[in-house]
Amino acid sequence: MPGDGRDAAGTRGLISLYGRTVFVFGILMIVLGIAIVIETAAAGGGSTGYVLGTLFAALGVGRLFLLRRR
Repeated sequence: MPGDGRDAAGTRGLISLYGRTVFVFGILMIVLGIAIVIETAAAGGGSTGYVLGTLFAALGVGRLFLLRRR
């Protein structure tokens, strides 16, 4: 609200920092998911590794999707 004494520029800075942080963690989750799937394949397979890797990558994609939708 105008005139409520809050610093609008400071608030925008925090939102921007939050968005960048969510973006970095989203990318990190995708990279970790891909690494888990690759490591699982290199070790000879195992359904748990494939499932966890896929879920990590999907979590990262979901975070990025929701960030862009805001």
